[in-house]
Amino acid sequence: MPSNKILLTLLLMFPVILFWGCDEGNTDLSTQIAIPVSVEEIARKNIREYINSTGTVYAAKEVALKLEMSGEYNLKINPRTGRKFAAGDKVNKGEVIIRIEDQEYENNIQIEAKKLNMEISENEFEKQKSLYEKGGVTYRELKNSEIEFINAKYSYEQAVIQLDKMNIKAPFSGVIVDLPYFTEGVKVESSQVVAEIMDYGKLYMELSLPETEYKNVKGNMDIVVTNYSLPDDTLTGVLEKVFPSIDSDTRTFKVSVTVDNPKLVLLPGMFVKADIISSEKENMIVIPKEVIQSRQRGRTVYIVDKNFAVEKIITTGLENSDEAEVLSGLKEGQRLIVKGFESLRNRSKVKVIK
Repeated sequence: MPSNKILLTLLLMFPVILFWGCDEGNTDLSTQIAIPVSVEEIARKNIREYINSTGTVYAAKEVALKLEMSGEYNLKINPRTGRKFAAGDKVNKGEVIIRIEDQEYENNIQIEAKKLNMEISENEFEKQKSLYEKGGVTYRELKNSEIEFINAKYSYEQAVIQLDKMNIKAPFSGVIVDLPYFTEGVKVESSQVVAEIMDYGKLYMELSLPETEYKNVKGNMDIVVTNYSLPDDTLTGVLEKVFPSIDSDTRTFKVSVTVDNPKLVLLPGMFVKADIISSEKENMIVIPKEVIQSRQRGRTVYIVDKNFAVEKIITTGLENSDEAEVLSGLKEGQRLIVKGFESLRNRSKVKVIK
């Protein structure tokens, strides 16, 4: 009896299963689930093609300031901060950073006596010129007085130069990048490095490029420079020189580059990405490179047309790491699918989301 009941139950369920299976087979395609996608309107803009490289930037000017004489160390006050100079401070050309004091050295120079001697010699020479014009002295006497004046003048100017060695000045405007510590008033020996200054408002670097690019680069080409840790700070530079030789081991050649760094965003020694602008076009149809898929029939993208994804075969022109120029296959104003395209097929139903 139990087995008869089981058989009866199965017979009653069979028509329901059969009806359900037939109903699923008749499902209309219009009920398929819409795939969510994001779009952007195709527009015209400029595009650049680059020759990519990397390198290390260096300050256009740098100097290590050494003492030319020994003496007592005195660090000067920075007039812009009201405190003693420190590493990181900006300095102007000719500004005194450190003063070396040595009274014995100053006395030996005898600058006041040499200045007075120069003035006396100058007055004597002027008198001799006046007398010579009146016939009161010979030409030799005139020239002897002139020689004495010139020698006195040179002696005084040399004394000024010697005294000026006590002032450690910035030879150009820049930033103090190193300032070794010395106790105030302690004697420091000559040849000691007491400060390092760099001007990195303009930077330079050398790049190594593959031999195949030699015919594509020349002087005065524009360059875009980016630091990997500061991707939003893009600087511009110029290719200054192409070195006319190929390294036989690496099959590369060198170019030198200068980079404008007015806000001091980049620091000397930073490793940067340098993109040499090899080609540039204006007012072209440009799309994100990441949306392009390679198919057997060509490079394709998807646009939205009446809630359906329509596959478009395109041909491209200039390209860089982010964008590609479209020469054919797309029109301005069409809605390009930029997110969610990976799982699409031609005529897939889509739903546009933000």
